[in-house]
Amino acid sequence: MKLRCIEVYYVKMPLRYPWRTAYGEDADIHSVLVKLVTEDAYGWGETTPLQAPCYSPEWAGGVYSLIKDFLAPQVIGQEIDNVESLLQLLSCFKGNPFAKAGIELAFWVLQAKQQSQPLHRSLGGTTKAIAVGADFGVQDSLQILIDKVQYAINEGYSRIKLKFRYGWDINMLKAIRDVFPDYPFHIDCNAAFTLKQTDLFQKVDRFDLAMIEQPLHYSDLREHAFLQKSISTPICLDESITSPKVMADAIQLESCRYVNIKTGRVGGLYNAIQIHDMCHNAGISCWVGGMLESAVGNGISIELATLPNFTYPADIFPSQVHYIHDLGYPEITTTAPGKIAVSSVPGIPYEPSTILLSQYTLHHTIIKK
Repeated sequence: MKLRCIEVYYVKMPLRYPWRTAYGEDADIHSVLVKLVTEDAYGWGETTPLQAPCYSPEWAGGVYSLIKDFLAPQVIGQEIDNVESLLQLLSCFKGNPFAKAGIELAFWVLQAKQQSQPLHRSLGGTTKAIAVGADFGVQDSLQILIDKVQYAINEGYSRIKLKFRYGWDINMLKAIRDVFPDYPFHIDCNAAFTLKQTDLFQKVDRFDLAMIEQPLHYSDLREHAFLQKSISTPICLDESITSPKVMADAIQLESCRYVNIKTGRVGGLYNAIQIHDMCHNAGISCWVGGMLESAVGNGISIELATLPNFTYPADIFPSQVHYIHDLGYPEITTTAPGKIAVSSVPGIPYEPSTILLSQYTLHHTIIKK
């Protein structure tokens, strides 16, 4: 296929409530949407590195500029037969997985539409519905958190993730376990701790959690391996896993027992599938993570989560959990308690609302051949 036009949108999407983590607070989600257009079809992708480089070294403004100034001009007008040839064209640019994912994800959707099949079929998935969990950031009080957890349990979510940071740590876990002694929980540390806090994580062991997500430095593998040998709770790597090469190193070092795969962080679906397969062969379970994308990005993640080694419920949420008005349409909803249906239409069914895209867009550019 030959790409005739590429549109890039930098959007700011207001959240219902601020999202608080170990690295700070987001009142809005800053995201980049990409539309690839051929003579007879188009596909949308979304990559969401957030406003500031706090989750990873990338940020939305930089991703937008990189796609606009370098990545899109590199592929516009080129004859591209498959995703491998697309990635080869982009390979001269080092790193920047979130930026590359913006184009790569849109290409997968475009290709699936041209092949008249749902995206999950292109990826090799078969599941008709995926299991999803609930996530809660740092709240204003423990009682508010307990009330939200109870609501999520009543709604049928099969596991819950809790943000974990200084001052919202053992005290929070004790309060939760006192009320919900047997429910599956895990904590997400967003790389906020060091090996100096090994004793803290040894205390966490007594709360019987499913896992501890990314406790140490965002690019570390070796210290995570040391920590994993020092505690019984499984470690899950998130920020540290940015490519299949890094995943190979993590397997060799035995740095983790779970991996959270986010399409933007690993550079798109091609790398996500490779990491999924590597983990499967190594006996490491995976799950699909999220960056609070709109329904466009979440719709792609739903299709990815159909692969067989995604055995832990995903971080994919109904639209109304985080957004009063989701930029993507139709909005994502659960079809059964804790379940979201997989698409049956070519590509994915989710596209930006024209009205909301106009309201939320901060910058927009069109690259044509």
